[in-house]
Amino acid sequence: MLIAADKFKGSLTAVEVAEHVAAGLRRARPGTEVEALPVADGGDGTVAAAVAAGFTRYTREVTGPTGEPVTAAWALRETTAVVEMAEASGLQHLPGGVPAPLTATTHGSGELIAAALDAGARTLVFGVGGSATTDGGAGMLTALGARLLTADGTPVGPGGAALAELARADLSGLDPRLAEVDLILASDVDNPLTGPTGAAAVYGPQKGADEDDVRTLDAALTHYARVLTEALGDRAAEAAKAPGAGAAGGIGFGALVGLGARFRPGIEVMLDVLGFADALDRADLVITGEGSLDTQTLHGKAPAGVAAAARARGIDTVAVCGRLALGTEALEKAGIRRAYALAEIEPDPERCFSEAGPLLEQVAQSLGEEWLA
Repeated sequence: MLIAADKFKGSLTAVEVAEHVAAGLRRARPGTEVEALPVADGGDGTVAAAVAAGFTRYTREVTGPTGEPVTAAWALRETTAVVEMAEASGLQHLPGGVPAPLTATTHGSGELIAAALDAGARTLVFGVGGSATTDGGAGMLTALGARLLTADGTPVGPGGAALAELARADLSGLDPRLAEVDLILASDVDNPLTGPTGAAAVYGPQKGADEDDVRTLDAALTHYARVLTEALGDRAAEAAKAPGAGAAGGIGFGALVGLGARFRPGIEVMLDVLGFADALDRADLVITGEGSLDTQTLHGKAPAGVAAAARARGIDTVAVCGRLALGTEALEKAGIRRAYALAEIEPDPERCFSEAGPLLEQVAQSLGEEWLA
């Protein structure tokens, strides 16, 4: 029995989900052998999943999205590092929760990458998601040695809106160690940098951007890509259109064009890093899940990736969740035989959040009674 579930966002971490599911299963069938492998898809919770799989957790004080210092975590095992940009530049670091859509910076994410390089990382998994920023990764690049200058030669200000003033980009000063590292951009979204499906239009409103802000940010990012194309050639223009360029407010673009990153779906990367294939060798049933199983789940989220990998090995997958918004046919297509939702036993959404742990144990007990011989 393998529990490979993501977090229930806002109520339980992936580690806590696994603990409660295991408790419910053992309530149904005492003595059940359970292996837990908390998973993540590159967004918030990615470092925690790596630590649960045996990576060592490190912390560093870095620049938060609005310039204040924050303590951010990253993980290392041998020469493989897992860096989660939300740890440095995520929504949770906005003082008072007040959004800063035009000025939030990814500078701290660059500082985290530098910390991993300092520790000797040769493979660096860069999980992006949950960002407070829409700066195209400009702050990250400057933290790693790039110079982004206005017409009078001064550095551009923080945030996406300031990129409208960008006149010249010099990436020659980027940390030379970046050329020696396999840097993997791990994301569950494949948006380009700009346009109607780009970083500002699709994700800007989640970070507090109104319609005018979205237009401002999209125009600034378009100008940013143009200036980088003048500096670096067509590869910058191509990177702006590439899948993942629009991830996490465009930090994907900065990673692709400036850091030499290669894009891979986040859940695929994390399953490799966490040793999921070896865990499947020991499993006869897989339990996955996340807070809400819905149409987004089917597009690169952790449960879909887990179920696809298990199905390829001929192993059944069932799921637990807080809310279920997928029908039986959609679940089957995703490789999920059955889903068990907290909302089935507790219709009050507030209680599903506040009492998620005990409710999940009840759900897992029902699952165990049906699936464990």
